[in-house]
Amino acid sequence: KSMSKKLSCGMVGGDLGSFIGNVHRSAMMLDPRVRLVSGCFSRHAEKNAACGERFDIDPSRLYTDWREMVKAEAARGEDKIDFVSVCTPNYVHYEVCREFLLAGVNVVCEKPLCFEVSEAEELCRLAKERGLVFAVTYTYTGYNMVKVMRQMIGRGDIGDIVSVSAEYVQDWLLDELSREGEVNSGIWRTDPKFTGIGNTVGDIGTHMENIVHYLTGLRIKRLCATVDRYGKKLDYNDNILVEYENGVHGSYWCSQVAAGKLNGLRLGIYGTKGALEWEQHYPDYVRYTRHGEAPQILSKGCAFLDVPAAAGARLPSGHPEGFYCAFANIYRNVATTLLKLKSGETPTAEDLDFQTVENGLDGVRFVHAVIESGEKDSAWVELG
Repeated sequence: KSMSKKLSCGMVGGDLGSFIGNVHRSAMMLDPRVRLVSGCFSRHAEKNAACGERFDIDPSRLYTDWREMVKAEAARGEDKIDFVSVCTPNYVHYEVCREFLLAGVNVVCEKPLCFEVSEAEELCRLAKERGLVFAVTYTYTGYNMVKVMRQMIGRGDIGDIVSVSAEYVQDWLLDELSREGEVNSGIWRTDPKFTGIGNTVGDIGTHMENIVHYLTGLRIKRLCATVDRYGKKLDYNDNILVEYENGVHGSYWCSQVAAGKLNGLRLGIYGTKGALEWEQHYPDYVRYTRHGEAPQILSKGCAFLDVPAAAGARLPSGHPEGFYCAFANIYRNVATTLLKLKSGETPTAEDLDFQTVENGLDGVRFVHAVIESGEKDSAWVELG
């Protein structure tokens, strides 16, 4: 059976005014193997129609209700969408993903996966039982130099890991601290109804949990945290100590009230033979220090990078690759995996290099543990 050439995709949420919806669509289009053919982009009829028109969606496959979309797409049989991209606010993720899985549709979902651990466990079970691909878009795992670091760590370049440091800090909610009343209705993330029990830890803290695991394979055994709400309903600043299953410790800080910080994801992985340090604002560069030697700056696209991941760079050295490319690298692997499965081929480990529903479950457990620890005067909480 020859390998299929194209995939059809549907989208829930992500209208023209949505930052992340536009990122998903742009990422798909960097590798033109995915066609957006169906969608329920907004609950608002005008926004939904505008999106359908912009992307030339057949009016019969533009839906005003996502449940109607599930039903109608499932009824198309072989001609149904190959996968759905879920770009809605957090509170809709679980229901939408669940219904599409039950309809036999593969899923790509934004993070955090859902509100409750039990919901995340159910999504894992459904995907496994039905043999469906379920990717969760942890963007930063898509950066080429993150993949390079992962392979360097895997082959022992920095030895055994002895410590981890990560921070993800922004200032975009700083004005909320002086705002009277509870919730700015323009920012759904600060409302528990739409975002669950965690704001900052869910929105950006989960990225730290995920990228450290992606790079190192370390799993968190337990953690303790301080959670700062500043009189609001949800967290705006969290400091977290983690203990991994091998006894090594790490420290994480996530904040959305750190003046002057834009999208400041930084991390350092420190081992017995050296260290690797990376900052998302400068994603093409890694600071690599061998113990006892001067630090080196490794750059994307250079011949001296001697791990297979280096070949995944989309542009030559010195030509910046950014957020859209990182996202597109996730979609590239998801698309290759789905196309191979569709034509009866077995995806390789490289094809399967994207975060899954199980990683999403880890993120939900992490959020719950951080909030629980904060409420228990920073007591250690096991991640079960």
